[in-house]
Amino acid sequence: MQFANIRRSILIPSIVFLFLPLLPLFVPTPSLSKEDKVVEVVEMASKSIVNIRTEELTKTVREEKKPSFLKKYFIGEEEGEEISENIGSGVVLDPKGIIVTNEHLISKAINIRVKFINGREYNAYVLGSDPEYDIALLKITDKADFPYIKIAKTKYIKVGEKAIVIGNPYGLSSSVTVGVVSALGRNLRIENRVYANLIQTDASINPGNSGGLLLDAEGNPLGIVTAIYGEGKGIGFAIPIEDVMNMLSEFLESGSRRPILGLFMEKRKDEKSAFLYVNGVIPKSPAEKNGIRVGDRIVELNKKKIREGMKLQSIIRSVRGTNTIQLKMLRGAKSYLVSVDLEDIQHYTPSPVDEGLCGIRISDIRGYPKLKYKLKDREGIVVTKVYSGSLGEKAGLRIGDAVIKINNNKIANATDFNTFMIEGLQRNYILYQVKRSDSMFFLPVKLDTLL
Repeated sequence: MQFANIRRSILIPSIVFLFLPLLPLFVPTPSLSKEDKVVEVVEMASKSIVNIRTEELTKTVREEKKPSFLKKYFIGEEEGEEISENIGSGVVLDPKGIIVTNEHLISKAINIRVKFINGREYNAYVLGSDPEYDIALLKITDKADFPYIKIAKTKYIKVGEKAIVIGNPYGLSSSVTVGVVSALGRNLRIENRVYANLIQTDASINPGNSGGLLLDAEGNPLGIVTAIYGEGKGIGFAIPIEDVMNMLSEFLESGSRRPILGLFMEKRKDEKSAFLYVNGVIPKSPAEKNGIRVGDRIVELNKKKIREGMKLQSIIRSVRGTNTIQLKMLRGAKSYLVSVDLEDIQHYTPSPVDEGLCGIRISDIRGYPKLKYKLKDREGIVVTKVYSGSLGEKAGLRIGDAVIKINNNKIANATDFNTFMIEGLQRNYILYQVKRSDSMFFLPVKLDTLL
């Protein structure tokens, strides 16, 4: 009996050893794991995600008598300007080099460079922007075909599904973080900017990720990374890709012509509700013709109550099947309705642009203005008056400033100024190149308070 047990103990290992080389033939091939799919998604998407570096001018406090190499002092005794660098990310959506990124990244940019994962670097300029959505479209200056992300049909997003973020945090190219979709439809305010309908994720998002891409585990784009919540760690947000594509299609179809009612406003809230406070009305605009005054409060737009995160320009552009835009106004305790002809605001352009829109008065650089302000330039325009509280004053213009370029377009005279201002108005982006005394600098014009 003991001998039989010994033989059995020897025989069984021998049989196993005999068939061991054949075991792999019977092991099923494992299916591609989710981790492997993430690798594939990253390899596919990274080619279309760029590192964006912008230069902008920031105010500095004067600490030395002589300006350093990077500093140019021209704003009085105490303040100056210093060139600073900003970093972020962008996603190529079109093979011709159209890139989507965040508006806050380029709103003050005087120079924009984009770099692909293969190391190739290009100049880019602003094609259009939408401060309400915090979205901007850039165009690479080179004429070539570039790798891009294809946006397929709308995908239903589920809370809890895997989320992948690809961007350039701290300038570290094509960094990847993985998490889940934490929540949908988030509304929040970050640094005086109101965001609505955001996707929340716990995938790590850091400075420089803004403008990067949020994808699911299958490689479907879910959104454009936009905000970091400073009060908590592990919380990031993205603009839904549908909103991004709506802006892109609107721009490509209409040239992003901005409908202008002709008023300057700010979003406010009281204990009852949110509203738009009218703090300026452009002369001869549809707003003025319809009796809107400074101090009026707009509480409804097209029968929709004003909310803090409401996208006003999108509502106006989306009007279909009607010839009017209806505003519900409050003047003191009295409420009334205003119906504005849609065609009026679609075809309205402020005129004259300098005084009507910018709140400044300009002149060609010649004759008396050239002598008075001691200008050496032959081309451009000179600012001869700046109205208090105007768009021009808020942008930083001063009497005697010479505007040489708008959006990198050379200005010869006041006619060119009007032409390029209107073009910039349609693109939602205006950047002045200004000469003040012997200093040359840039001033961005913020249009997000114009309706």
